[in-house]
Amino acid sequence: MDPDAVKSTLSNLAFGNVMAAAARDYQKEIVAKEKAQAASASHDEVDLDELLDDPELEKLHADRIAALKKEVEKREVLKRQGHGEYREITEGDFLGEVTGSEKVICHFYHREFYRCKIMDKHLKTLAPVYLGTKFIKLDAENAPFFVTKLGIKTLPCVILFKKGIAIDRLVGFQDLGSKDDFSTRALENILKMKGIIDEKKKDEDDEDDETDMSMNRRIRSSTAQDSDSE
Repeated sequence: MDPDAVKSTLSNLAFGNVMAAAARDYQKEIVAKEKAQAASASHDEVDLDELLDDPELEKLHADRIAALKKEVEKREVLKRQGHGEYREITEGDFLGEVTGSEKVICHFYHREFYRCKIMDKHLKTLAPVYLGTKFIKLDAENAPFFVTKLGIKTLPCVILFKKGIAIDRLVGFQDLGSKDDFSTRALENILKMKGIIDEKKKDEDDEDDETDMSMNRRIRSSTAQDSDSE
């Protein structure tokens, strides 16, 4: 037999054995990985079950529900006090309204004044956003006593009250660049600076509606569970 042919055959056999061994090793590696993944998934399930029965986690959940209930109750109290909307009041209501809440913004206006209508538009936008502050307006023509008492000479005049005391005011558009086309954000920033609205909005990105709905759902669920347990 040709020596070269023998060498070639032996070489081919050796290469074939190497490839077969590599294939077997690869198959073992795949099987090992699958077993490891299955074991990990089983471990995760066990850990999740343990977490669900964790008394500390249950306490955190109960505390969260209690905090949500408290927040909803606070919002309801504020809404009953007239917060969350921009309302018109009468002169007879004035004292009760400005002393009934910690923070109040009152716009003294005239029905025929164009600039008063501009201020109305912006305050109406801000009222539902900053629930912690009450937003009201009063027709200056129908409130001569308080117009005189508060020294109001130019309209629109927005007076800021804290705990029933007038702490500041916006006269006309002087603080807003004396222009009619100021933005709601410009007014918002001035009111923040004066401390009459909070830095934190009711919903910076309109997620509060969803939060309120979520709160109410959770509270209803918690209340139902409490009732069932009784």
